[in-house]
Amino acid sequence: MPDSRNPQDFLPLRPIEFEILLVLMGGTAHGYAIIKEANERWPGASPLETGTLYRALRRVTTAGLVMPSERKSTDDGEDERRRYFAITSLGKSVASAEARRLAAQVDVARARQLLSGAGGGS
Repeated sequence: MPDSRNPQDFLPLRPIEFEILLVLMGGTAHGYAIIKEANERWPGASPLETGTLYRALRRVTTAGLVMPSERKSTDDGEDERRRYFAITSLGKSVASAEARRLAAQVDVARARQLLSGAGGGS
């Protein structure tokens, strides 16, 4: 049964929650993979820590944006104890709504000359 909740009701997302949804849009992942991708995306920023990630994962799971997923086969050397997560269709809708919200803010920042061009910066 499709989730009838309005994605707008979840906005704005915390940055870590949006980051989790962005990573999971690429496919099922375990906590360490989420941390690794998030930290690679923002070099030089404070690294995402395990406790912070798992508190955020609990929030988005409780909200129905993410769900635990089947464990992957350990044939590839992955630790069988790792917990995997997948984005739900509600999570995809919320991520899309948040991306549109942030894009609108960036448009205003460009109009106010806080950013220039596609890459930002001044």
